[in-house]
Amino acid sequence: MKNIQLTDFLPTTKKELEIRNWDSVDVILFSGDAYVDHPSFAGAVVGRILEHEGLKVALVPQPNWRDDLRDFKKLGKPNLFFAISAGCMDSMVNHYTANKRLRSDDAYTPGGKAGMRPDRATIVYANILKNLYPDVPIVIGGIEASLRRVTHYDYWDDELKPSILKESKADLLVYGMGELPLKELASQLKKGIPFSSIKNIPQTAYLTDICELKNDAESIVLYSHEECLKSKMKQAKNFRIVEEESNKLNGRRIIQGISGNLGVVINPPYPKMESEDLDATYHLPFTKQPHPKYKGKQIPAYDMIKFSVNIHRGCFGGCAFCAISAHQGKFIVSRSEESILDEVKELTQHPEFKGYLSDLGGPSANMYKMQGKNLAICAKCKKYSCIHPSICKNLNTDHSPLIHLYEKVATIHGVKNFFIGSGIRYDLMLIPSGDESVDKSKSKYTEMVVAQHTSGRLKVAPEHTSDKVLFCMRKPSFKLFEAFKREFDYINRKHGLNQQLIPYFISSHPNCTEEDMAELACITKNLNFKLEQIQDFTPTPMTLSTEIYYTGIHPYTLEKVWTPRSQQQKLEQRKFFFWYKKENKQKIINDLKKIGRPDLVKKLFG
Repeated sequence: MKNIQLTDFLPTTKKELEIRNWDSVDVILFSGDAYVDHPSFAGAVVGRILEHEGLKVALVPQPNWRDDLRDFKKLGKPNLFFAISAGCMDSMVNHYTANKRLRSDDAYTPGGKAGMRPDRATIVYANILKNLYPDVPIVIGGIEASLRRVTHYDYWDDELKPSILKESKADLLVYGMGELPLKELASQLKKGIPFSSIKNIPQTAYLTDICELKNDAESIVLYSHEECLKSKMKQAKNFRIVEEESNKLNGRRIIQGISGNLGVVINPPYPKMESEDLDATYHLPFTKQPHPKYKGKQIPAYDMIKFSVNIHRGCFGGCAFCAISAHQGKFIVSRSEESILDEVKELTQHPEFKGYLSDLGGPSANMYKMQGKNLAICAKCKKYSCIHPSICKNLNTDHSPLIHLYEKVATIHGVKNFFIGSGIRYDLMLIPSGDESVDKSKSKYTEMVVAQHTSGRLKVAPEHTSDKVLFCMRKPSFKLFEAFKREFDYINRKHGLNQQLIPYFISSHPNCTEEDMAELACITKNLNFKLEQIQDFTPTPMTLSTEIYYTGIHPYTLEKVWTPRSQQQKLEQRKFFFWYKKENKQKIINDLKKIGRPDLVKKLFG
């Protein structure tokens, strides 16, 4: 690995501009994360993409918004625009637990220190810059902005909020994966097209006088924000439209009024990226290291992914509580084998590399190169998931490309082994496809992962044990998890291994009752699990579960769904994860007797 110089990073200070002999920059990017020059960090990706398009780009990581705003002034005005990202995580999820308590750390900050970004960072940064430089355009993006592009429920303020474009006063919003829209934006600006005239870029949104828009067959008009404030049913109906358009190969333009004539226009997404597009991002000149200003300080999120390799984007699982498909899309975009192997070879030259890759995965570990057998069928589909409530017959679930990739990585000099740290969809591995060769690949992949690429503990996410809760979550029956556990145990015995299966579970999800949680405790006790990977459901923008939580209505059936909403109800459910703690025993016994389930008391406590 070559010696890294300060000039190998994007400049972050006036001094670093002077080293490069730059009098000004074209784009100044403000990020809520520390600057790690790695393709897993959003700020670095945006900066490198714009740099590759020939623009001079500077990055200001974690600016101080509490003082005299010197961080926002130190580089002056950009020639083209300011770009803003709250970071790789939503700032509110980053700051608060499901019970709205402040977290004590931040994985994307040096030393894991909390409090280095504001609540609602996108809005705070944008408003500061708009006040300081009212004539400079502002572009917002990243997961925080992307998932707030339409009217959305805010769990932390417990209210419905309009598109983030209104509160941030930004000029343009880039949603989803930003490569293609950012390249087109740079191209149009380099041609001299005024920023105010740029309205036609796919995967962008902007505010406008919607009375001036022409209605056409390619557009769909949602209920306005004001209508949604008055009617939860209209908000629920809006959600279904937005989710379906987000999951189509060829979505339509969405228009939503906010107040008066003001409205947001959301241009349809780009067609699915190709492998070449994704490879191009990973071939940008990332140093793969934190900026030298952090020398001697650990950044926990970087330490987690330092020796991991991302192999694809997108997820067709469609889990109700997850926003990946709303942000990355449900159609899988896979890197080429060559691109992945090149990155692995590069990692083997890292001075700290000990021969082990911590992960070779993506949003799901085993969706690499999976897509519809007939894309013409996919082009007509608007379903939220390719595998729920059953696996689509048009979906190719062949695991052979993954097996082939794993075998090639294993032969690279310097790689002793690699592990699968991303979540695995065991339904893709266990449910027969009807094709003998495909089913053989699934069986071979399962044994390969468990026997060779599990580092003692394999994490999977059944999420619950109740089928009615799981159906609301858009997850497979718990019986499938039990079948996977039997297979996992069998492979361990066969190879003389003693590994653990670590399941993830969620409490307080819509349609989940205390009785469901008590049954979960009994079932997992019988399976000899002492649960550790657990969480309360946290409503985040643009997920089905959040819409049910807020409206009390299922957007697809328009039927009412009971949901635990109070902090007390959440705590009552959570205690069943820890039924074995002395302080919970009597409370659980009393509650189960109240609901007429003494049989569960006997199962738990004998």
